[in-house]
Amino acid sequence: MQQFSARELSGSEQALLARIEGAALLSQVLAWSAINTGTRNLSGLAAQAGLLADAFAALPGTVQLEPPAPVETVGPDGTLGLLDHGAHLVVRVRPDAPRRYLLTGHMDTVFPASDPFQTATWLDEVTLNGPGVADMKGGIAVMLAALLAFERSPAAAQVGYDVMINADEETGSLSSAPLIARLAAGKAAALTYEPSALPDGTLAGARAGSGNYSAVITGTSAHAGRNPDDGRNAIVAAADLALRLKALHRAGLSVNPARIDGGSANNVVPDKAVLRWNIRPASTEDAQGFAVALGQAVTEVERVHGVAIHVHGGISRPPKPLTPPAQALFHLVRTCGAALGQTIGWKDTGGVCDGNNIAALGVPVVDTMGVRGGSIHSPQEFLIVPSLAERAALSALVLHRLSGGE
Repeated sequence: MQQFSARELSGSEQALLARIEGAALLSQVLAWSAINTGTRNLSGLAAQAGLLADAFAALPGTVQLEPPAPVETVGPDGTLGLLDHGAHLVVRVRPDAPRRYLLTGHMDTVFPASDPFQTATWLDEVTLNGPGVADMKGGIAVMLAALLAFERSPAAAQVGYDVMINADEETGSLSSAPLIARLAAGKAAALTYEPSALPDGTLAGARAGSGNYSAVITGTSAHAGRNPDDGRNAIVAAADLALRLKALHRAGLSVNPARIDGGSANNVVPDKAVLRWNIRPASTEDAQGFAVALGQAVTEVERVHGVAIHVHGGISRPPKPLTPPAQALFHLVRTCGAALGQTIGWKDTGGVCDGNNIAALGVPVVDTMGVRGGSIHSPQEFLIVPSLAERAALSALVLHRLSGGE
């Protein structure tokens, strides 16, 4: 990707951005955040998808809902099943253009329908507290406003783009990963609308990867008093495996054993257990090293405890390094920010998002183009309201200059 030099706003660029109205964006955020869209709340997600389809119909493209891909899940008893997900919104604009971009967001939040955190509250005149206001209904509003502004640029007619707003990002995008891969293929660049890494607008740079695993351990049941040594305790084996996995934790590889399910009455040697864990590898090499160590640990626990272990899951978010093309895109965002009076920097983070999946396909991506805010995934989540218009202007200018606009 080419390098972009800093320059002030041209007259045409000022005209391009003049019609971005923060009040209109705020109205959208308030309406959208009033709908509970926890990842498992399928009715809420359907309602949200309908509103988003209506809103994005203002763009000169086609709008459709894509069905979720099947996702396998491991139950507490070790049985396999399929997990239901909501549909994903896709907008395609000028699909035959020779140069095309991808813009992504997510409509789901971490707050289930039963969560008491359901309404927005003003903390002060510029700060709004509410479910999903930053992560990322504010980001979706920013994306749409930026695209509507970009469509007024003469450069827009020469390029095309796809928009994807999925319904399962907060649980790893397992049902939308194939869709992300299809849409990212061949794209010149991508923007994702997660909130800024810090409330001052700092972007997330390189990201660690993430993998979620479940190990189903099958032992042998026995009476805890009469013949305990005839049993093979699946929970003890699970605990041993958890300790071995945690011992792999080091700089560059976070390993977090998170849960063990299994067992029944106290007088029965448990013959079934499920161990779940998450890893965060900093690099592909760290991920590959973990895969080897996991295989060795499973083999040893099976031998020592006389159990059978079946591992499910794996890396769902590959590590995202800052490649030279990505650095060039970050540089463009910074120079556009400077032209708007916004100071833009970036920092590495252990968090993950759909930007990981996009970058793994060789597409340069900046994945924190959403609002300034913080305390996401908690009842303290907040949006700094002036950032709605600020970040919409930033994205519109990035798209304009990325497309050769003057």
